[in-house]
Amino acid sequence: MLLIGGLYLCLRRVISPLIPVCFIGTAALAGWALGLDPLLTIFSGGLLLGAIFMATDYVTSPTRPWGKVIFGVGCGLLTVLIRKFGSLPEGVSYSILLMNILVPHINRLTTPKPFGWEAPNA
Repeated sequence: MLLIGGLYLCLRRVISPLIPVCFIGTAALAGWALGLDPLLTIFSGGLLLGAIFMATDYVTSPTRPWGKVIFGVGCGLLTVLIRKFGSLPEGVSYSILLMNILVPHINRLTTPKPFGWEAPNA
C-alpha cells in the first residue's frame, strides 16, 4: 500500500520521485555492499514510509533536482550505516533529520549560477 500511495503521489505530481528512488536504491546497494539482504533492508522498518512520505516534505527537502539526488543518496547511506553499526533500533528518522541539517548547504551548492556571473573581488 505504501508503494501504491507513493506512485499515486508521483503521478499526481505532489512529490518528485527523485528522493524516494535514490533513497531506496542507495539503501539497497549499500546494504548489499555491507553484506545485508537488500530486500530485507528495503522492506524492514520504516524505510518505505520514510522515503516516500517523510523525506519528500516540501519545507525540509532540497529544491533542485541534483540536490534531491544528493539528499536521497545521503539518507540511504546514513540509514544503512546507522542500522549496521549503530545501536539504534531504526535509522530512517535519524538519517532524515541529519540530512535535513544539510539542506541549506545542498541548496546553495546545487543552485546554478546566472550566465555571465562572476564572483566579486574581495
